[in-house]
Amino acid sequence: APEPADPGAGPGADPAAGHPGTDESEEPDERAERERRGGDRLRFVGAATRRIARGVDLDETVLGLCRASVPAFSDAILVYLRDPLPVGDERPTGPFLLRLRRTDRLPDYAAPAGAEADPSDTGEFPLPLLTAAPEGPVSGTPELIEVRGGGPLAEVLRGVRPVFGDVPTVREALPELLGPAREIPAGRRVILAPLRGRRRVIGAAVFLRRADRAAFEGDDLLVAAQLATHTALGVDKAVLYGREAYIADELQRTMLPDELPQPTGVTLASRYLPAAETARVGGDWYDAIPLPGGRVALVVGDVMGHSMTSAAIMGQLRTTAQTLAGLDLPPQEVLHHLDEQAQRLGSDRMATCLYAVYDPVAHRIVVANAGHPPPVMLHRDGHAEVLRVPAGAPIGVGGVDFEAVELDAPAGATLLLYTDGLVESRHRDVWTGIEQLREKLTDTAGLTRPDTPPPLEPLCDEVLDILGPGDRDDDIALLAARFDGIPPSDVAYWYLDPRAQTARQARRLARRALERWDLTDLSDSVELLVSEVVTNAVRYAERPITLRLLRTDTLRCEVGDDVPQLPRLRQARATDEGGRGLYLVNRLARRWGATRLSTGKVVWFELPMP
Repeated sequence: APEPADPGAGPGADPAAGHPGTDESEEPDERAERERRGGDRLRFVGAATRRIARGVDLDETVLGLCRASVPAFSDAILVYLRDPLPVGDERPTGPFLLRLRRTDRLPDYAAPAGAEADPSDTGEFPLPLLTAAPEGPVSGTPELIEVRGGGPLAEVLRGVRPVFGDVPTVREALPELLGPAREIPAGRRVILAPLRGRRRVIGAAVFLRRADRAAFEGDDLLVAAQLATHTALGVDKAVLYGREAYIADELQRTMLPDELPQPTGVTLASRYLPAAETARVGGDWYDAIPLPGGRVALVVGDVMGHSMTSAAIMGQLRTTAQTLAGLDLPPQEVLHHLDEQAQRLGSDRMATCLYAVYDPVAHRIVVANAGHPPPVMLHRDGHAEVLRVPAGAPIGVGGVDFEAVELDAPAGATLLLYTDGLVESRHRDVWTGIEQLREKLTDTAGLTRPDTPPPLEPLCDEVLDILGPGDRDDDIALLAARFDGIPPSDVAYWYLDPRAQTARQARRLARRALERWDLTDLSDSVELLVSEVVTNAVRYAERPITLRLLRTDTLRCEVGDDVPQLPRLRQARATDEGGRGLYLVNRLARRWGATRLSTGKVVWFELPMP
């Protein structure tokens, strides 16, 4: 809407009057002119406050004040805000500092002809309104001002009400804002308006008019007060919103993985898109959790809603899923325990989840579903298919038996796990969206050479292109896994009976495998560590133990037994006969660990490749 006419440009009103009353001796033309100016002021205040109220963040609010004031109300404006701005009921600490947040002036207003250009004029500050002081050169307006307690500026701000620049206290206070080298315009061509929020003064606005324009009138103080009040409340709102948005972002960031792991035999990529900038927290999550034996658990889930409560529930379910994955439970058991956890959180805590475990050695994947959209697999030849997995009931329903299916995961294939925000919107149902996703994957695969899978990161970006205008009704979590697998030639696996001779047998088998892989430089270290770990397993195991070597970018050794107790590193005393095995493993291996399984445990260590 066009800005209304200048609310204070007309002559004839008493500049000292706050509310000029009806004068019996007033001429009809003068009365009509006064009423017209009053109506202009009301229309201006209405338009200006609406423009200020449209601002959501701090910059938009301050910009709204500047754009509404110039040129309709003043020829220039300077807006100062407290630094730092207090949030809510926080009590400010430290000195009272004001920072010049924004200035605005008429774009076509230049210095008078023949005047020497001021090098400090950046095009934002209305320099011609302020002339150089006789005793010194012109300098730029200070950006940061400390408000001295008991000083003139502090006194004016404490008064809260807008004040004309010809008031003695204001004339003493303005040099603190504008710089001591500035001359203050004569007459009522300056209004200093404190900005008071809900609790305290948070800034100040300075309105200035040129000499060729009518000076401010008494009613203009009321206009300045309205502008200052709405701006201060808008700034308060923007600061609170900014704090909430920051908390929401931090909450979401801490509940999603900072970066995906890079387990052996699989390449991962992910995307997360909130439903809207004003609702940055939701219940969607994804995760990739390394498991013993080079396996990896792939998880994607969706809690109902987009609130902080949904995000908190999501965080609890994600933590529970990570804990259950650490126990190496089957996927259907993980979903069963997640369902129990959701019921403990509340009767209305509903979520969908898909949990898959990929084995790069067996080239197989086990999938269990709890009411989530089915995954889509893009094969190496460019064919995309929607995997047939049991739908299952959502988490939180209770009393539901979840099923798991085992499927082939050939090398070069790409598995896409996603939430329903990617495929469902007000314009399309979920199955139509899934079909569009499948077609998009097929088309993208056709852009690369035959039997060459498309790069994973660009593939994720291409997938998000199926979202059209208005399709962002829900959060979107996307997890893509490229199955590389581990060739059988890089795996050595044995079952060993728990006997006294087993450690010697394990050393011999490990040495032969290293000779076959041309890794004899690692023989001494591997034989020593294998002997120590196998000896510990033989001491307590009752069933055959397993020994497996994996050759990838590192050499990984895994020893499994049927004893659930995990070994702990301890410092052996000089008189102890044992207790030094894990100490050697800790000193010689690059990494090591122990993981409890449903059938016992696995102790593993890794050595760097020569």
